[in-house]
This record gives sequence, structure tokens and C-alpha cells, in this order.
Amino acid sequence: MTTSKVNIWTPGDWNAYFGFGTNILVNLLVLTGLLRFVLKMPDDLVFGRILPATGLMLFLSTIYYAWLAYKLAKETGRDDVCALPSGISVPHMFVVVFVIMLPISLNTGDPVKGWEAGLAWVFIQSFVLMVGGFIAPIIRKITPRAALLGTLAGVSIAFISLRPALEMFMTPVVGVVCFAIILASWFGGVRYFKGIPAGLVAIAVGTLIAWCSTLMGLNYGGMSLENVSASLTNFGFSFPIPAIGHVFSGFEFLGVILVTAIPFGIYDLVEAMDNVESAAVGGDSYPTTRVLSADGVVSLIGCMMGNPFINAVYIGHPGWKSMGGRIGYSAATGVTVLVLSWLGIIALIASLIPVVAISPILLYIGMLIGAQAFQETPRSHAPAIILALMPNLAAWGKLQIDNALGAAGTSAATLGLDKLGKVGVLYHGLEVLGGGAILGGLMLGAIAAFVIERELVKAAMFALAAAACTFVGLMHGEAIGFGQSLPVAFSYLAVAGILLVSAKYAEIIPAAKDSY
Repeated sequence: MTTSKVNIWTPGDWNAYFGFGTNILVNLLVLTGLLRFVLKMPDDLVFGRILPATGLMLFLSTIYYAWLAYKLAKETGRDDVCALPSGISVPHMFVVVFVIMLPISLNTGDPVKGWEAGLAWVFIQSFVLMVGGFIAPIIRKITPRAALLGTLAGVSIAFISLRPALEMFMTPVVGVVCFAIILASWFGGVRYFKGIPAGLVAIAVGTLIAWCSTLMGLNYGGMSLENVSASLTNFGFSFPIPAIGHVFSGFEFLGVILVTAIPFGIYDLVEAMDNVESAAVGGDSYPTTRVLSADGVVSLIGCMMGNPFINAVYIGHPGWKSMGGRIGYSAATGVTVLVLSWLGIIALIASLIPVVAISPILLYIGMLIGAQAFQETPRSHAPAIILALMPNLAAWGKLQIDNALGAAGTSAATLGLDKLGKVGVLYHGLEVLGGGAILGGLMLGAIAAFVIERELVKAAMFALAAAACTFVGLMHGEAIGFGQSLPVAFSYLAVAGILLVSAKYAEIIPAAKDSY
């Protein structure tokens, strides 16, 4: 549809605002828990320095993407343009906490040192994003959609959908009921009383069930008046202040930081590129370079003010657009986050709303993204999508094993890979396949898609690129450096050779044509 006037706010923005806003809120609540209870950071640092800086970063990001959407709507004359969702990169949130900040905090006995290392980590990643923004459009142009959306679906299933689904069925009286409310509205077209957004209805019903269960002694959702009372002590205005000195103090841990900062910066690069492609499929084409540069710039500003978490364009544009989100939902979310983080209200919200009431919204987004990979690519490319899923599923499996063994005070290396193998746990396989999962999924999906299309030379080029990425540790490995994962790198070279020889000498049956 076309229009001469751009509406900043539409009725559908309420749905997207509550959906996207609760998504951001969940991440902030999880982030706060990690800082306070895993890293043992004092509340004055968490609520006085880190969260205000995080709120500023999220505000700048959401306002910028609302402006990009407004500009696109003006240029195209359309009234259905939806802003890109953005926020803290969830996989990175756990990586920087458990791989960078926690070990350094434990080794030094000082959580502030861990915070400083996290700031330096984001500083490096920010520049990877800004530089990478200029090459991403080329990568996006030459890479099959099945590879881009397939690896995105892998992230969606493994790291977006599974945890909420598990939480829902751990507390089904709250989680499954809330999911039914969302499912009926966002998939089934059910309209609730006076158009109240389904996300708000689900959260309200889930909160009511949780508090009623507490009164009955059943304690579904873990709500208590003691937690509410304790949260009030964190009220108060906290304005973010520069933390430049802390950023550069973190560079004393540069060796540890570089091992993950560069590959995960590239992870962000590919993920953002995937999400821009997802938005384009949904009808909204945004300039990839501007998107990636914006992520890098706002992340840099955030870390300079004390935020140790990277900003990223989120998975989920098709979901927010399908529920009516346009421009205003993004800007409204940014303003809300700013108020919550600067006034110390997040702790109070965490004590009032059960997380399991919010989890179904994340599962809904994961369902849409996973489905889009199959709906918006040729039917013949379905096997390529499945292959692109595998690295992220392997990365998730390895993470579960590592966390379980870590809780028991041991590790896979200590326990012995042979012992794990005897009980069917192929830990080394998960480690190799899941290393650099986003990039690995993209390469495998691209190779398979081009093979299916009988474009064997293009498939061989991606196999050569995969060999190079593996050789320097960007895929199928745990560290950056030359000569990493040599058997896998050699295997990709062999794949390239087979494909090139086949392209030149083999008889090839033409591919069956199908449509998007």
C-alpha cells in the first residue's frame, strides 16, 4: 500500500511494542541476574553504571532504526514499513559473561576487572562491525538466501526458541496458558477485549496466575513480597557517565579478549546481514552498510559509557511486522528502556512479573523465523536449510554439556572425551561442527544450495572460502590463529577440488526448476 503521509504510530504498534518491549525486558532481566548473581558485581555498579549505559545504547539503537524506517516509508510511499528490531546480542551476552568476565573476575578476585575486560571486548567488536559493514553487502549479494535464512533459523531454533519452550513446560500452568493466548491471537486471529494487545494479555494473565499460586502456597513463577520489597532499594536516578579509563584498563587482558572478540565480531557481521536479508524478504530493504555501521557505533558509545554488551539487529522483523508493528514500536521501546534503566525500575519489574509469562513471546518469534527459511526460498533448497541449521544445533548441544559439567565441577577434557563417546556423547564432533556456528552454517548452506542449482563452480568457491575461514579459526575451531582445525580445512579443499573437477568433466543432470 502507498501513502503520502507517514504515520509514526499505528494500532499495530501496540502489539509490537508489548511484544518487542517484553523481549528486551527479558534480556535486561537476564543480564541483570548474570551481573549480580554470577559475576557477584555490587548493585551500585550494576544499577548505577552498567544498566544506565546499556539503556542509553538501546535507546540510540531503537531510535536510529525507527528513523531508518521513517526514511524508507517516505522514499517508497508505503504505509507498511516496519523498523528493524535491535538490542543486546543474546549469544554474546552469555559469551562475554562466561568466557571473558567471569574467568577474569575469579582469577583477579575483582569483579571490576571482569567488567573492564568486557568493555575492552565490546570496543574491539565495535570496530569489526564498522569495518565489516562495507563488505557485508557484497557477501549478501553472492550468498544464496537459503544459506542466509537457514543459519538464521538455526540460531532461532537453538538459542531463541528452545530455552523459552523448556521454561514453559517447566511451569506449564503459567507458560503454556500464556502461549495459548499468544498463539490464538497472533496465529489464529483472535481479537481480545477492545483490541488489548495479546502480549499484554498474556503477561497480565501469567502474572495473575503466578501471584495467586503464591497466595495458595504453590509458588508457580517464584513470586514473593520479600523480593518486591528488596527491589525498591534500587530506585533512584542514575545517569551514565564516561568509563573510558575502564575500557582501556581492560586491554591488559588483550590476549584472552582477542581469541573471542574477532570471531564473534564476524558472527555479529553475518547475523546482522542475515537479519537484513530477512527484513528484505518481508518487504523492507535496508542498507546493510548503514545497519552494521550503526551497530558498531552505538556499541562503541555504549562501552565508552560502561556497557559491556554488544548491540545487534535482532532476529524477528517478520514477526513484529506480521503483528502490525511499523515505526513507533521501536522508538517507544527505546524510550521505555531509557526510563527503566535510568530510574532503577528493572529490579522492581523482575520481582513482579514471572519470566515464564514472557517466554512464549520469544518462542513465537523463533517459530516465525524458522518457518521463514522454508517459506521464502525455493522448495528444492530445503536440504540446504537443514544443513545450515546443524552448526547452531551442535553449538547449543556443546553449551548444554559444558554448563552441566561445569556445575558438577568438572569439564569434558577432565572427564575424558572417550568416556563421553562410550555413552553416545560425541563431544568433539559438537565442538568442531559448532565452532563459529553462524559462519559455518552460512558456508555449508551456500555450498549445498549451489550444488542443488548445479552451479558447481560457485559451490567450489564457497568451499575454498570455508577452508580459509577454518584455517584461521573462524569456523570449526575455538581459537583465532593460523593452522587451526587443519583436517577440516583440508576437507573443504577436497570438496572444492571435487566440485571443480565435476563441473569440468562430469555429466550433470539439469536441476528441476521451482519458485520462491
